Amino acid sequence: RWLTCKSLPPGALERIAGTVADRVRVPWFAGAVKINVSLVPPLVLLPVSLHVAALHFLLGLVILTSLPVVVLWYYYLTHRRKERTLFFLSLGLFSLGYMYYVFLREVVPRGHIGFAQVAALTCGLVLMLAALSRAKTDPGYLPIPASSEKPPQRGVPNSSVRGSSNGLHGVATSGAASGRAVNGEPKGYFRVSAEEPEGVKKDWCAKCQLVRPARAGHCRLCGRCVRRLDHHCVWINSCVGEQNHQAFILALSFFMLTSVYGITLTLHTVCRGRTPFVALFYCPGAYSDYSSALSFTCVWYCAIVTAGMGYILLIQLLNISYNVTEREARLALRDNTGRRLLGGLVIDTGQYNRGFLCNWGHFLSLGSSPPQRSAEDIV
Repeated sequence: RWLTCKSLPPGALERIAGTVADRVRVPWFAGAVKINVSLVPPLVLLPVSLHVAALHFLLGLVILTSLPVVVLWYYYLTHRRKERTLFFLSLGLFSLGYMYYVFLREVVPRGHIGFAQVAALTCGLVLMLAALSRAKTDPGYLPIPASSEKPPQRGVPNSSVRGSSNGLHGVATSGAASGRAVNGEPKGYFRVSAEEPEGVKKDWCAKCQLVRPARAGHCRLCGRCVRRLDHHCVWINSCVGEQNHQAFILALSFFMLTSVYGITLTLHTVCRGRTPFVALFYCPGAYSDYSSALSFTCVWYCAIVTAGMGYILLIQLLNISYNVTEREARLALRDNTGRRLLGGLVIDTGQYNRGFLCNWGHFLSLGSSPPQRSAEDIV
């Protein structure tokens, strides 16, 4: 029906895709292991694209221009559907491994790179992977109350603590009980707490059914609340929060240093006699043989990825300098409560900004002490 352009039943393509995803398995000793379909495309797409791009300059221009467009389109598609995917993590890790493989096979045998330079590049790669592994750990998830395992029947906070529908924010002051229905519940369903003093603010997450500490937020992709939530990073397939923000910045920094160093070594080998910046745009002998063309194409691919990651690192460093998270900046833009600084690169909310040195001191002390347990957690 699809080939003949006839209408399909609702959800037919989704069921077909789900069946195919369930059947993609690898034989193993204890039984076939299911493979996440999103892991496969980068393993095929990247090598084929780079090898085709190395055939001619115009092919390289078209492919290296279209690759970022395809990645951004897939990001928009998954972000709109609120889906978690391993595509970006697979693409990042496989890109690192494949670039390192091309460097050892095509660039090092030319004889212009010494053992010390290869060792330095390898150490940078290992340190980056170690920091990435640390960034993949618990970002600071808040414990889910036992009462949230089933729909609550009694004791739900009153309407003075409003739960946001999207889990991003929900600050309200305590006061007299309201007779309005909240979150679709009938009138008089919520209990009034007489022990809360006037003016005390709480941040209630309607999805996790808990009171969040300051600067915590709910990730709609992970389905959990995270302490000092910065953002959900698709490249590590995890949230960046209080416990792993330092490792995330460290991984980005090691990546930038290692990538720039590898690009410089490769350009010095393929385009000898020219500075790296000039060789990146003008290297007449790059397509004289297939090995040089492949190396030059990989350099341009690395340069595009490095530019994107460099922008992310710059925004992160500016946010740290002003002690603001990506989530807080996004909410400040939506509510028109922040100031745009440095051409809009950073949004200063002014709420937690205590000066450059104090802000960095606060960031470097993240996760140094275990978080304080609230009374709600103890109860």
